[in-house]
Amino acid sequence: MDEITAMQQLDIPLNSDIFFKTLIRELAGTLEAVIGYEEAAGYISLVGQHLGDWINSLYTKGFGVTSLSREQVAQVLVDLKQRIHGDFSIVTQDHHKIILSSSSCPFGGAVFDRPSMCMMTSNVFGVITATNLGYAKVVLEETIAKRCEQCRVTIYLEQSPEADTAQGREYYGD
Repeated sequence: MDEITAMQQLDIPLNSDIFFKTLIRELAGTLEAVIGYEEAAGYISLVGQHLGDWINSLYTKGFGVTSLSREQVAQVLVDLKQRIHGDFSIVTQDHHKIILSSSSCPFGGAVFDRPSMCMMTSNVFGVITATNLGYAKVVLEETIAKRCEQCRVTIYLEQSPEADTAQGREYYGD
């Protein structure tokens, strides 16, 4: 057996999915270590904002509309996470808020102890919701990154006393 064939038969857990999850984990970890959590979250938020805009355009074009309804926004947030293996589902929704939960993260175990990576979820959810509905406040109540058993995310759809007291990020539409 030649060296290349022998190397290909080694049981090494490496593929593009594992590589990119690890790459993002290490980038987030390096940012957190060098510039601190808040600044790292800020940088990751910018990436999440661009991704949110891009994903929103995919869905609005797919539906053939210029903006999504509240019900469509909730379904889009679940669908996009399902497509990237985030396993989110709607816990409850009404005219004031949408509550989502998930027992898995698209980043898998690579997200552990890297809470700045959750800014990706916050910004994608916030941008899509605010772009279509005018406002969003995303509250990451529980996260797998902080080693909770699930992610639990509340998205407030309007400013209110309840939303004002919640610790999260606000997003505004045009």
